[in-house]
Amino acid sequence: MFRVLDLDLRRALAARIRYYNEMGIYDFYRRPTDSPAAVGPESSPAVTEIQSESPPIPPELRDEMSPRKAAAIAVPVVVENNRFEMIATKPAQSVNDPVKALKIIREDLGECTRCPLHKQGRKQIVFGVGDPKAELMFVGEGPGADEDEQGEPFVGRAGQLLNNMIKAMGITREQVYIANIVKCRPPGNRTPEREECETCSPFLMRQIAAIKPKVIVALGATAAKTLLAMNSSMAQLRGRFYDFKPAGVSNNLRSNDPDWQGCNLAVTYHPAFLLRDPRQKGEAWKDLQMVMKELGMKSPGKPVV
Repeated sequence: MFRVLDLDLRRALAARIRYYNEMGIYDFYRRPTDSPAAVGPESSPAVTEIQSESPPIPPELRDEMSPRKAAAIAVPVVVENNRFEMIATKPAQSVNDPVKALKIIREDLGECTRCPLHKQGRKQIVFGVGDPKAELMFVGEGPGADEDEQGEPFVGRAGQLLNNMIKAMGITREQVYIANIVKCRPPGNRTPEREECETCSPFLMRQIAAIKPKVIVALGATAAKTLLAMNSSMAQLRGRFYDFKPAGVSNNLRSNDPDWQGCNLAVTYHPAFLLRDPRQKGEAWKDLQMVMKELGMKSPGKPVV
Protein backbone atom coordinates (compact mmCIF):
# COMPACT_ATOMS: atom_id res chain seq x y z
CA MET A 1 0.00 0.00 0.00
CA PHE A 2 1.26 3.46 -0.85
CA ARG A 3 2.84 5.31 2.07
CA VAL A 4 2.60 9.09 2.29
CA LEU A 5 6.05 10.61 2.64
CA ASP A 6 6.68 12.91 5.57
CA LEU A 7 7.49 16.57 4.93
CA ASP A 8 11.24 16.31 5.55
CA LEU A 9 11.62 13.39 3.15
CA ARG A 10 9.51 15.11 0.48
CA ARG A 11 11.71 18.19 0.75
CA ALA A 12 14.87 16.08 0.58
CA LEU A 13 13.61 14.33 -2.55
CA ALA A 14 12.61 17.67 -4.05
CA ALA A 15 16.12 18.97 -3.42
CA ARG A 16 17.62 15.94 -5.15
CA ILE A 17 15.34 16.41 -8.16
CA ARG A 18 16.34 20.07 -8.36
CA TYR A 19 19.99 19.03 -8.11
CA TYR A 20 19.57 16.63 -11.05
CA ASN A 21 17.80 19.34 -13.06
CA GLU A 22 20.62 21.81 -12.44
CA MET A 23 23.08 19.18 -13.66
CA GLY A 24 21.07 18.88 -16.89
CA ILE A 25 19.35 15.61 -15.95
CA TYR A 26 15.62 15.89 -16.50
CA ASP A 27 14.27 12.39 -17.15
CA PHE A 28 13.50 10.08 -14.23
CA TYR A 29 12.39 6.55 -14.92
CA ARG A 30 11.13 3.70 -12.80
CA ARG A 31 12.23 0.20 -13.77
CA PRO A 32 9.25 -1.96 -14.84
CA THR A 33 10.54 -4.76 -12.55
CA ASP A 34 10.15 -2.63 -9.45
CA SER A 35 7.51 -3.68 -6.96
CA PRO A 36 4.16 -2.07 -7.85
CA ALA A 37 3.56 -1.56 -4.16
CA ALA A 38 6.47 0.86 -3.95
CA VAL A 39 5.21 3.44 -6.41
CA GLY A 40 1.96 3.41 -8.31
CA PRO A 41 -0.50 5.69 -10.10
CA GLU A 42 -1.94 6.66 -6.72
CA SER A 43 1.41 8.26 -5.93
CA SER A 44 0.92 11.04 -8.50
CA PRO A 45 -0.20 13.64 -5.92
CA ALA A 46 2.90 13.00 -3.83
CA VAL A 47 5.17 13.42 -6.87
CA THR A 48 3.33 16.60 -7.84
CA GLU A 49 3.75 17.94 -4.33
CA ILE A 50 7.48 17.16 -4.40
CA GLN A 51 7.87 19.12 -7.62
CA SER A 52 5.75 22.05 -6.49
CA GLU A 53 7.85 22.54 -3.36
CA SER A 54 11.28 22.07 -4.98
CA PRO A 55 13.25 24.19 -2.50
CA PRO A 56 16.72 25.43 -3.43
CA ILE A 57 19.53 23.02 -2.62
CA PRO A 58 21.42 24.12 0.49
CA PRO A 59 25.08 24.93 -0.31
CA GLU A 60 26.24 22.34 2.20
CA LEU A 61 24.30 19.64 0.34
CA ARG A 62 25.80 20.71 -2.98
CA ASP A 63 29.28 20.64 -1.51
CA GLU A 64 28.88 17.13 -0.16
CA MET A 65 27.17 15.56 -3.17
CA SER A 66 29.05 14.28 -6.17
CA PRO A 67 27.23 13.01 -9.28
CA ARG A 68 28.20 9.50 -8.22
CA LYS A 69 26.58 9.96 -4.82
CA ALA A 70 23.53 11.63 -6.34
CA ALA A 71 23.08 8.76 -8.77
CA ALA A 72 22.50 6.42 -5.84
CA ILE A 73 19.42 8.35 -4.71
CA ALA A 74 16.11 6.79 -5.77
CA VAL A 75 13.65 9.35 -7.13
CA PRO A 76 9.95 8.42 -7.27
CA VAL A 77 8.20 8.77 -10.61
CA VAL A 78 4.80 7.98 -12.04
CA VAL A 79 4.21 4.83 -14.06
CA GLU A 80 0.85 4.53 -15.78
CA ASN A 81 -0.36 1.91 -18.25
CA ASN A 82 3.17 0.45 -18.42
CA ARG A 83 4.52 3.70 -19.88
CA PHE A 84 7.32 5.80 -18.46
CA GLU A 85 6.27 9.34 -17.67
CA MET A 86 8.73 12.23 -17.37
CA ILE A 87 8.22 14.50 -14.37
CA ALA A 88 10.34 17.47 -15.45
CA THR A 89 10.81 19.60 -18.54
CA LYS A 90 13.96 20.13 -20.59
CA PRO A 91 13.98 23.85 -21.40
CA ALA A 92 17.35 23.95 -23.21
CA GLN A 93 16.35 21.08 -25.48
CA SER A 94 13.08 22.77 -26.49
CA VAL A 95 14.93 25.76 -27.96
CA ASN A 96 16.03 25.68 -31.60
CA ASP A 97 18.35 28.69 -31.32
CA PRO A 98 21.73 27.64 -29.85
CA VAL A 99 22.25 31.18 -28.53
CA LYS A 100 19.11 30.89 -26.42
CA ALA A 101 19.95 27.30 -25.44
CA LEU A 102 23.40 28.35 -24.19
CA LYS A 103 21.81 31.20 -22.25
CA ILE A 104 19.49 28.74 -20.51
CA ILE A 105 22.42 26.47 -19.66
CA ARG A 106 24.36 29.43 -18.25
CA GLU A 107 21.36 30.40 -16.14
CA ASP A 108 21.06 26.84 -14.87
CA LEU A 109 24.73 26.91 -13.92
CA GLY A 110 24.22 30.08 -11.89
CA GLU A 111 26.93 31.08 -9.42
CA CYS A 112 27.83 27.42 -9.06
CA THR A 113 28.68 25.98 -5.65
CA ARG A 114 28.39 22.31 -6.63
CA CYS A 115 32.03 21.35 -6.07
CA PRO A 116 34.83 22.57 -3.75
CA LEU A 117 36.36 24.86 -6.41
CA HIS A 118 33.94 27.65 -5.53
CA LYS A 119 35.58 27.85 -2.08
CA GLN A 120 39.16 27.74 -3.34
CA GLY A 121 39.72 31.23 -4.66
CA ARG A 122 37.87 31.39 -7.96
CA LYS A 123 36.79 34.91 -8.91
CA GLN A 124 34.18 33.99 -11.48
CA ILE A 125 32.79 31.21 -13.64
CA VAL A 126 34.33 30.88 -17.11
CA PHE A 127 31.50 29.49 -19.23
CA GLY A 128 32.67 29.47 -22.85
CA VAL A 129 33.07 31.80 -25.81
CA GLY A 130 32.71 31.77 -29.57
CA ASP A 131 30.24 31.03 -32.33
CA PRO A 132 27.22 29.12 -30.95
CA LYS A 133 26.83 27.53 -34.40
CA ALA A 134 30.51 26.66 -34.81
CA GLU A 135 31.50 23.53 -36.73
CA LEU A 136 34.71 23.33 -34.69
CA MET A 137 34.92 23.33 -30.90
CA PHE A 138 38.00 23.32 -28.68
CA VAL A 139 37.79 21.95 -25.14
CA GLY A 140 40.60 22.59 -22.68
CA GLU A 141 41.21 21.69 -19.06
CA GLY A 142 40.22 24.67 -16.92
CA PRO A 143 40.65 28.42 -16.46
CA GLY A 144 43.96 29.92 -15.38
CA ALA A 145 44.63 33.19 -13.59
CA ASP A 146 44.02 35.38 -16.67
CA GLU A 147 40.87 33.51 -17.57
CA ASP A 148 39.57 33.75 -14.01
CA GLU A 149 40.24 37.48 -14.09
CA GLN A 150 38.57 38.14 -17.45
CA GLY A 151 35.85 35.47 -17.41
CA GLU A 152 36.82 34.09 -20.83
CA PRO A 153 38.68 30.86 -21.67
CA PHE A 154 42.16 30.90 -23.20
CA VAL A 155 43.12 34.57 -22.92
CA GLY A 156 46.56 34.17 -21.33
CA ARG A 157 49.80 32.97 -22.92
CA ALA A 158 48.32 29.57 -23.75
CA GLY A 159 45.34 31.37 -25.23
CA GLN A 160 47.55 33.45 -27.49
CA LEU A 161 49.15 30.28 -28.78
CA LEU A 162 45.72 28.74 -29.34
CA ASN A 163 44.76 31.85 -31.31
CA ASN A 164 47.83 31.30 -33.48
CA MET A 165 46.91 27.65 -33.96
CA ILE A 166 43.40 28.63 -35.06
CA LYS A 167 44.77 31.35 -37.32
CA ALA A 168 47.17 28.86 -38.91
CA MET A 169 44.10 26.80 -39.86
CA GLY A 170 42.85 29.75 -41.91
CA ILE A 171 40.03 30.78 -39.57
CA THR A 172 39.56 33.10 -36.60
CA ARG A 173 38.85 32.60 -32.92
CA GLU A 174 35.38 34.06 -33.47
CA GLN A 175 34.52 31.22 -35.85
CA VAL A 176 35.03 28.43 -33.31
CA TYR A 177 33.66 27.76 -29.84
CA ILE A 178 36.03 27.38 -26.88
CA ALA A 179 35.25 25.88 -23.48
CA ASN A 180 36.87 23.89 -20.67
CA ILE A 181 36.16 20.71 -18.73
CA VAL A 182 35.77 22.72 -15.51
CA LYS A 183 34.51 26.28 -15.40
CA CYS A 184 36.28 27.45 -12.25
CA ARG A 185 40.01 27.96 -11.79
CA PRO A 186 41.64 25.21 -9.72
CA PRO A 187 43.96 26.76 -7.10
CA GLY A 188 47.48 27.21 -8.36
CA ASN A 189 46.35 26.04 -11.81
CA ARG A 190 46.52 22.45 -10.61
CA THR A 191 44.92 19.66 -12.63
CA PRO A 192 41.18 19.40 -11.88
CA GLU A 193 40.32 16.46 -9.67
CA ARG A 194 38.06 13.70 -10.91
CA GLU A 195 35.07 14.74 -8.80
CA GLU A 196 35.40 18.32 -10.04
CA CYS A 197 35.41 17.12 -13.66
CA GLU A 198 32.43 14.84 -13.07
CA THR A 199 30.46 17.62 -11.41
CA CYS A 200 31.09 20.18 -14.14
CA SER A 201 30.98 17.92 -17.21
CA PRO A 202 27.17 17.73 -17.53
CA PHE A 203 27.05 21.44 -18.30
CA LEU A 204 29.75 21.03 -20.96
CA MET A 205 27.78 18.12 -22.45
CA ARG A 206 24.73 20.37 -22.68
CA GLN A 207 26.83 23.06 -24.36
CA ILE A 208 28.05 20.56 -26.93
CA ALA A 209 24.50 19.33 -27.56
CA ALA A 210 23.35 22.93 -28.09
CA ILE A 211 26.21 23.87 -30.44
CA LYS A 212 26.25 20.57 -32.37
CA PRO A 213 29.79 20.91 -33.78
CA LYS A 214 31.13 18.68 -36.53
CA VAL A 215 34.49 18.26 -34.80
CA ILE A 216 35.72 18.70 -31.23
CA VAL A 217 39.41 19.06 -30.47
CA ALA A 218 40.32 17.97 -26.95
CA LEU A 219 43.30 20.00 -25.77
CA GLY A 220 45.47 17.94 -23.46
CA ALA A 221 45.15 14.75 -21.46
CA THR A 222 42.57 15.94 -18.94
CA ALA A 223 40.12 17.05 -21.63
CA ALA A 224 40.69 13.92 -23.71
CA LYS A 225 40.36 11.46 -20.84
CA THR A 226 37.26 13.17 -19.45
CA LEU A 227 35.43 13.42 -22.77
CA LEU A 228 36.37 9.93 -23.95
CA ALA A 229 36.29 8.23 -20.54
CA MET A 230 39.61 6.63 -21.43
CA ASN A 231 42.76 6.46 -19.34
CA SER A 232 45.31 6.30 -22.15
CA SER A 233 48.47 8.25 -22.86
CA MET A 234 48.55 11.16 -25.30
CA ALA A 235 50.58 9.05 -27.68
CA GLN A 236 47.79 6.49 -27.74
CA LEU A 237 44.98 9.05 -27.98
CA ARG A 238 46.34 11.22 -30.77
CA GLY A 239 46.30 10.61 -34.51
CA ARG A 240 42.73 9.41 -35.03
CA PHE A 241 39.10 10.46 -34.75
CA TYR A 242 36.68 9.16 -32.16
CA ASP A 243 32.91 8.99 -32.58
CA PHE A 244 31.62 11.27 -29.85
CA LYS A 245 28.16 11.88 -28.48
CA PRO A 246 27.67 13.98 -25.34
CA ALA A 247 26.96 11.78 -22.35
CA GLY A 248 23.20 11.51 -21.92
CA VAL A 249 22.38 12.80 -25.41
CA SER A 250 20.30 9.70 -26.07
CA ASN A 251 17.89 10.65 -23.29
CA ASN A 252 17.95 13.83 -21.23
CA LEU A 253 20.38 15.66 -23.53
CA ARG A 254 18.67 14.89 -26.81
CA SER A 255 19.51 17.37 -29.51
CA ASN A 256 16.47 18.94 -31.16
CA ASP A 257 18.18 18.36 -34.51
CA PRO A 258 17.52 14.76 -35.63
CA ASP A 259 20.29 15.07 -38.23
CA TRP A 260 22.92 15.60 -35.53
CA GLN A 261 23.93 12.25 -34.09
CA GLY A 262 27.20 13.37 -32.56
CA CYS A 263 30.54 14.42 -33.98
CA ASN A 264 34.16 13.45 -34.47
CA LEU A 265 36.64 14.13 -31.69
CA ALA A 266 40.38 14.56 -32.11
CA VAL A 267 43.05 14.90 -29.42
CA THR A 268 46.07 17.17 -29.46
CA TYR A 269 48.44 18.80 -27.00
CA HIS A 270 47.30 21.59 -24.72
CA PRO A 271 48.82 24.96 -25.72
CA ALA A 272 50.29 25.31 -22.22
CA PHE A 273 52.21 22.08 -22.79
CA LEU A 274 53.43 23.36 -26.16
CA LEU A 275 54.78 26.46 -24.43
CA ARG A 276 56.79 24.21 -22.14
CA ASP A 277 57.91 21.89 -24.96
CA PRO A 278 57.88 23.76 -28.31
CA ARG A 279 59.35 20.69 -30.02
CA GLN A 280 55.84 19.16 -30.05
CA LYS A 281 54.31 21.99 -32.07
CA GLY A 282 54.93 20.07 -35.27
CA GLU A 283 52.95 17.12 -33.89
CA ALA A 284 50.11 19.41 -32.87
CA TRP A 285 50.07 20.85 -36.38
CA LYS A 286 49.63 17.33 -37.78
CA ASP A 287 46.60 16.92 -35.54
CA LEU A 288 45.11 20.20 -36.75
CA GLN A 289 45.72 19.29 -40.38
CA MET A 290 43.79 16.08 -39.80
CA VAL A 291 40.92 18.17 -38.41
CA MET A 292 41.05 20.57 -41.34
CA LYS A 293 40.83 17.71 -43.82
CA GLU A 294 37.80 16.34 -41.99
CA LEU A 295 36.09 19.74 -42.16
CA GLY A 296 37.01 20.24 -45.82
CA MET A 297 39.22 23.21 -45.05
CA LYS A 298 42.08 24.14 -47.35
CA SER A 299 45.39 24.11 -45.52
CA PRO A 300 47.32 27.40 -45.79
CA GLY A 301 50.45 25.34 -45.16
CA LYS A 302 51.54 27.38 -42.16
CA PRO A 303 52.70 25.43 -39.12
CA VAL A 304 51.80 26.29 -35.55
CA VAL A 305 53.98 29.19 -34.36
